[in-house]
This record gives sequence, C-alpha cells and structure tokens, in this order.
Amino acid sequence: MPASTLTFNSIYNYIMKYIILSVFATLFILSSCKKDPLDITPDGRITLADAFSTQELTEAYLNTTYESMRKHAANYHYYTFLSAFGDDSHESNYPTQSFIVANYIEGNISAAANPFDNQGSTTLAYNDTKWYERNWVGIRRANVFLANINEKNVTEAGYRGRLIAEAKLLRALFYLDLLENYGPMPIVTTDLTLKPDFSDIKRSTFEEGAKFIVKDCDDAIAEANLPYRVTSEAERGRMTKAVAHAIKSQILLFNASPQWNPSGDASKWQTAAAASKQALTALTTNGFRLFPNYENYFISKPDLGQSPNDKETLFEINDWGYAGQTYRRFGNILFLMHMIPDFGPEKAGNCPSQELVDAYEMKNGEIAITGYSDEAHLNPIINPVSGYDDQKPYLNRDPRFYATVWYNGAYYGNIKGVETYIEAFKGGKHGISGIKQRTPTGYYMRKFVDPKVRSAAEGTASYKTFRFAEIYLNFAEAENEANGPTSEVYDAVNTVRARAQMPALPAGLSKDAMRERLRRERRVEFALEENRFYDMRRWLILKNVGKVTTGMEWAKQSNGTLTNKRIVTINRKSWEDKFLLFPIPLSEITKVPSLTQNAGW
Repeated sequence: MPASTLTFNSIYNYIMKYIILSVFATLFILSSCKKDPLDITPDGRITLADAFSTQELTEAYLNTTYESMRKHAANYHYYTFLSAFGDDSHESNYPTQSFIVANYIEGNISAAANPFDNQGSTTLAYNDTKWYERNWVGIRRANVFLANINEKNVTEAGYRGRLIAEAKLLRALFYLDLLENYGPMPIVTTDLTLKPDFSDIKRSTFEEGAKFIVKDCDDAIAEANLPYRVTSEAERGRMTKAVAHAIKSQILLFNASPQWNPSGDASKWQTAAAASKQALTALTTNGFRLFPNYENYFISKPDLGQSPNDKETLFEINDWGYAGQTYRRFGNILFLMHMIPDFGPEKAGNCPSQELVDAYEMKNGEIAITGYSDEAHLNPIINPVSGYDDQKPYLNRDPRFYATVWYNGAYYGNIKGVETYIEAFKGGKHGISGIKQRTPTGYYMRKFVDPKVRSAAEGTASYKTFRFAEIYLNFAEAENEANGPTSEVYDAVNTVRARAQMPALPAGLSKDAMRERLRRERRVEFALEENRFYDMRRWLILKNVGKVTTGMEWAKQSNGTLTNKRIVTINRKSWEDKFLLFPIPLSEITKVPSLTQNAGW
C-alpha cells in the first residue's frame, strides 16, 4: 500500500483538515436535496471535484464510508448487547431504567419512534443508533466513491482495484444490514441526491437485494489486489476477501430461510450451500482455521500477519471510530459495564438467561433439556438418559458453557488476595437483586470477559462480527435443507464441535432431527453474539421463543445446603410477527411515499 494511505487511527484528524464532517453526516439517500451539498463554492471548504482531486483525498473519502459501519458488540445505548433484546440474556438495567432495552422489550417502538433509529439527541459515533440512516449514508458514499475514483486520482491500477473492491464490499455490508433489519430495499448504484424527485424509488424483492449483494461480493473476490486478510496495524478493520465470503454466505442463508423463502424453494438452499462451500474451500486454502481454544478466542484481540495465531477472525470491529476515547473501547467497557460486583462496575450488564443455559448439551453429547411443559419455562423437560440433574445443573456440561457463563459456584480467580467463587444465591455477594449492579437471572457473562483482568485499562478483547465457525454452520444448515444430513453436513458441524471438545453428533439423524441439532449448535456456539437475534427471525420462531426470559434463583438453607428454583425475569411484548422486522422510519416514508411500510407498522 502506498505510504500516503491513511490509517484508521489518523482518519479523524485527516478528515477534519480536508472535509467538513457535518456536511457528510447529512448526506443520506432519501434526503430531499436536489443539488449535491458537496458541490459548493470555495469558502475554506472543497467541492466534490476537489474531494477526488488527489489520491490522499480520494482515500479520505473512502474512509468516511467506513465510518458508517455499525459498531455492534456493547455499543447499543448504555453499552448493551443485542443479545439482551432476544432470549439469550437479560440486561441488568431492565426494568429499573427505561433505556433502549426497556423500550424494545415493552414493545414501545413505532415507525415514528424506534430507539434503534432515533435515540434522542445521541449522535456520537460510539453509539450504535440510527441504523437506517447510517446504512444509507454509507451506500451513498460508496456510490459517490465508485463514480469518482479513476486513473487520475489513483494512478496505480492494482491499488485502485483494491479500493474499488473495498467500496463494493462496504456497500454490500450496508445492504446486508438493511435487508436483515428492514427487509427488501431499493437497489441504488448512483447518487440519488442529484435526482429531481424520488417518485420512482421502490423496494426490490429480498432475492433481488441478495443478488445485488452477491454481485458486489463476487466482484471483490475476483479482484486480485484485494487480500484475504490484513497484515498490519494500519490496515486493521479494512475489507478483505474473507469479509466478501462471509457477507455472501450470510445473505444467501437468509434468502433461503423460512422468513424469505416461505415456499421452501430447495434451489435457494442449494445456492446458499454452494456459496458457503466455496467460502470454506477458499478460506481454508488461504490459511483460515478455527482458533484452537474457544474460551481464549473471545478474550483476545486478533494478531496480524501472513500467518497469525488467530486464523478464525474474518472481520473485527476496530476501535478507530472512538477518536482517542479509550475508555469506550470494547475491552475496557466490558470491565465497566458487564462485570461481577467485586470490581464495582456501573452495572452487571449482559446476564445470560436460563434458556441459554438449558441449550447446552451434556459433555457426553446428550441433550439435557428438550423443552418446557409450560409457557413460563418453569418446568423443564429433562432428557432421562442425559445424566442431567436440575439441582446440580452445572455439572458435566458442554465446555462452551463454562467459557460463556459465570454461574453459582464457578471459580472466578484470585481477587485482591481472595480466592473468589461466584455466590449467586440470595444474600450472596453476587446474588440476585433488584439493582443494576447485580444479576437478574442468577448468571453473569463470562464470554468476552478475561478473568485475569483487574482494571478497565487492561482489557484487550475486540468484537468479531464475522468468524470462520459461522461459515461451517451456515454450510451445514444450508446443505441439510438442500440435500439432507449428508456426510458433508456432519463434517462441518463436527469440526465446530471438535474445537469445543464435544463428541460428534450421532449418526443416522433425520433431516428434521439434524435441523434441530444445528439450531441448538448455532445457539451455543454463537451465544451472546448477535446471531441468535436474527436466527429467531429468519426461522420464524420468535413467537414461540420470544415471550419470556427466565433465571435460576438459588437459596441457602439453614443447614448450609443450596436449593434452586426457576423464575421468570422478563415477560416480553416484542414477540409478534411485526417484530420480525423493524419499521422503516416514518420520516423516510414521508419523503418517499412509494416505499411501502413493513407489515404491522
């Protein structure tokens, strides 16, 4: 890469020198502007032509496109995780404080007031809000960049090809985010702020949107100068061919899933399986592998190089957008907002649910809890051959459970000279309480949290939005739906299980039985990440699993023994079919009446 190329860490100062950010921030596709706001007279600012007059400014414009990416992880309002909006966890500030989690759980959202799109006056880059707008801002910027990069402003053809590929992947990523959250969108390849009116703007089908995303991904994969992985700190967070395969695998899986494939068209599953198989082959050939230790993977930041130790991460969220506010970085905020009470955090944060705990198999590979006999999930159906005991529920479970959940009796480590075990029983120092610094479910989040860290400044973890394990399970699901539980399905899912030191799935499963095992596998492998939030929707199971969240309340008896009982911690109102998608913001429907609103909103 040329020496003039900007690093993400220097982007903020560079852009402030050359480009007025307040102008860029208003440029989204459904703006009512008829003239390009960048095409302005010289008064200390620059015209659009000037913005692409040199390589440095051309690169700077692409960097502003990166700025539109959502941050994910713990970047939702008040540093929550998206899993708390589903059935994997319970955010500890609910219901005592009425933030974005409370609004969603209580169903207090509408096209005019969706907290994911309109969080009051909160507009800072570290808040993951205004999803609809920021994705369209990104698409507009990508389109402008693609229309203006040329052999004059980026003279070296190979480097120019890489930048074009990056812009196409950014556009694909923004469309992926829109389609998953809002459904089909208009397909746009030009700068619509130059259009005289928007009367001809209409929503495409989901499949048309998926094909458009796939085309951008295929173009990027075909670009010889786009690398499979970044190898230097200056490039951390840039688009790669690995990201292209991840986006393509994911959008085709969604396109084939029941939400967007109600007829069960097998060809869609076949296309999804083929794309994920292609990704597995290409990524494996280029050195990608599962990280050997599941627990350690989530408490580390990927190292960079041609052959790094972390060969699993396909894309991580980079902290460059925080402009030096190190306390807001993922590894730091975990300690401040998602920690056990011993360290005095502001809140306990993202506390796993009993439903998530119940999803983990026994270490022998047997399912422990097959379901519930009541709607409140207080009466589990226990598999009698599994060896599970509801009064000793944490014995002999899938190793991923111990890497994900702090439970009553779990050993945390030595804290200030004291060997510390989690006391989640009532009255214990980590016990259930009605304050946000304590767990509401009887559990604390261990995934992402390094138990050796003793201050926020020591946190080094980063959030991985795409990882190799997802490609394996995407393929297994699509292949099973297309062709049944073939040997390739078993190979893919068992590769993921083997990394977790879990036995292979039993031979001879039917297609339906394999589907259920794969869904359980996805839930535990991606626990507390964002997959479950979307899996519940694309599988159309939200109304079946999204009504309640439960926990485990432990009590110490007079003789010192502990007993437990299951308790309901949330009765959720956001489980109806309309919650399968977010509403398109009312302000956008008003500007473009030809857009149709999502059902129920």
